[in-house]
Amino acid sequence: MKIQRAALRAAIAALLPLGAAHAQTAPADADLRQEIEDQKQRLAVLERKLEIQEEAAKAAAASAPRLTISSARFQFGNIDNSNFIRLRGTLHADNRVFSGDSVSETADTFILRRVRPTIEGTFGGIYDFKFMPDFAGGRSIIVDGYVAARFSPATVVTVGKFKPPVGLERLQSSADIRFIERALPTALVPNRDLGIQLSGDFAGGAFAYQVGYFNGVTDGQSSDNLATPDVEVDTAGDYAARVFFQPFVNSDNFNLRGLGFGVGATYVEVAGSAANTALSAYRSPGQQSVFSYRANTATGVTPNNATFADGERLRLAPQFYYYRGSLGVLGEYTQVEQDVTRVIGATVRSDSLTNTAWQTTLSWFITGEEEAFRGFTPGSTWQPGKDGSGAWELVARYHELDIDDAAFAGGANSFANPLTAVSKVTAYGVGVNWYPWNTVKLSANYELSSFQGGAATGDRADERAFFTRFAVNF
Repeated sequence: MKIQRAALRAAIAALLPLGAAHAQTAPADADLRQEIEDQKQRLAVLERKLEIQEEAAKAAAASAPRLTISSARFQFGNIDNSNFIRLRGTLHADNRVFSGDSVSETADTFILRRVRPTIEGTFGGIYDFKFMPDFAGGRSIIVDGYVAARFSPATVVTVGKFKPPVGLERLQSSADIRFIERALPTALVPNRDLGIQLSGDFAGGAFAYQVGYFNGVTDGQSSDNLATPDVEVDTAGDYAARVFFQPFVNSDNFNLRGLGFGVGATYVEVAGSAANTALSAYRSPGQQSVFSYRANTATGVTPNNATFADGERLRLAPQFYYYRGSLGVLGEYTQVEQDVTRVIGATVRSDSLTNTAWQTTLSWFITGEEEAFRGFTPGSTWQPGKDGSGAWELVARYHELDIDDAAFAGGANSFANPLTAVSKVTAYGVGVNWYPWNTVKLSANYELSSFQGGAATGDRADERAFFTRFAVNF
């Protein structure tokens, strides 16, 4: 079409000198001048028609479907990605082995930790959606299911089931966490919940915020763990908010670009009961139950005497990360203040308990790749008989969980039983991750956890856990 338009312009240019010459030799010949003007008009009309055809061809090309298949993406949509659907998936196959006397022999096991086919996409360049079920653990649940409207970078409205904005490591995807299992602070923050959230960022990501209202879940849990899955079980909901700063993300100073820090929080007035306690149990780094509040110990006609949430629950989670070159560090502290009550016959005990946890995780790509909070680009891939070793990463962490001493006060009337529930967990972990391909990850972790209390004769035995994982994330 461009050639045709050029030919028309050349024809017009050729006619103009002829008209000018004739005007000089025969200025009175009005008919010939009119003929030349008519030809110019007809050429202009033809040129416009060609322009319209060219514009229509461009519009058709923009709306034509495009299939993208790469080593990390299966997507179909239009050329400008204003409308597309992407297929993704996560498969984590784990092996758990323990040494020592802290767990039973049945804890040594192979498990499918995550089996998550995912469909996500965008319509109209504004409306995003995600649907992610999980078929691991012998059950079927909806992990994520939401719609988000991106009206502007500073105004995004999300409705459905997703992660409330609190814990830093919890907000990392399972593909990006550096250890096989998340650290102890994650046990105190919500996992997934149903609600509505307003979020956005300013100055190219230098400041980001999220604020939302959710049905409400107990520490470390998702709404699918409720007695009636994914349905609010009381009349109170969680208010959640988070602010996060990356003040140098757009700076020319590469030493500071990878710095980020912020704080997340939730607040709710919980109206639990002895039948529906609205309280969580906590697990060790080896995913063994190490703390729970007292369950019902009454018999006969005596009323249920379990400990239950009865008043304010306030979570506070300051957090940071720093990545520079092949090195990275992530740290967070989480505190939960929870009002609890226990009714034992005619005795009513109430108190406000504060449980805390913190962690520091270090990561280092020994093959030189860039560390980041989300994603990375491998410097090479590994295939038998070819050059390249893939990406290799070493990781280490220290983390703690500390239960309020008041939970164990009161003897037989205490909120938690010191003979079975630990008062503190201290854990050290080391690991290695190998990424032979950008969608494949093999991990090995060793974790040593020490406990205070939790046994009839003092402290629970140390937990020594060796975990491995074969992961596919695309």
